[in-house]
Amino acid sequence: MFIGHFGAGFAGKKFEKTASLGTYFMAAQWIDLIWPILLLLGIEKAEIKPGVTTVTPLDFTYYPFTHSLFGVIVWAVLFGMIYFVIKKKSRTAIILALLVLSHWFLDLLVHIPDLPIFPGYSLKVGFGLWNSLTATIILEGLIFAIGAYLYFKVTKAKNKIGTYSLIGLISFLVFMYVSNLVGPPPPSIEAIGIVGNAQWLIVLWGYWIDKNREAK
Repeated sequence: MFIGHFGAGFAGKKFEKTASLGTYFMAAQWIDLIWPILLLLGIEKAEIKPGVTTVTPLDFTYYPFTHSLFGVIVWAVLFGMIYFVIKKKSRTAIILALLVLSHWFLDLLVHIPDLPIFPGYSLKVGFGLWNSLTATIILEGLIFAIGAYLYFKVTKAKNKIGTYSLIGLISFLVFMYVSNLVGPPPPSIEAIGIVGNAQWLIVLWGYWIDKNREAK
């Protein structure tokens, strides 16, 4: 899942307006922000296998530290605790922790059974929606659209940058999503890791947007 996670990040602003959109993006996508780093380091592994699912050619063979349920729970607790220590805002910290955790449950809907429950435990789960292109697009599209709508409804632009930066990000994310669906498989695992790390730029984009918007 890609834009669905950003949809969850957008929606975070509806429930607590004090944190920046960039922080909500970071929480919702945290697992996929650290996964490329571990992939490039060889700690976690994936293979390019066109046809492994209808939607993605990636076969996630080993990622217990970022994508096991236990691992995500640990990351969620750490993320929330660190935010609370820095900002002293318990409600926001809980919402951010839940956003980190939401990543695994959203992935559960689309992944084939490759999501571990616990590192070293053989049981893996996944409902396999990636085997249906239509169902995947409908699900992710709805999550993204609802999240973006909620963000739009609870914020207003301070200036033109606040308007056009948001429109630009939504357009960019949709473009990237469609490109991934219709484009060729990635050339290498290393390329996936490099492009994956570029997602930090989207987080920064979120901070830029929120700096130029305010809560209604």
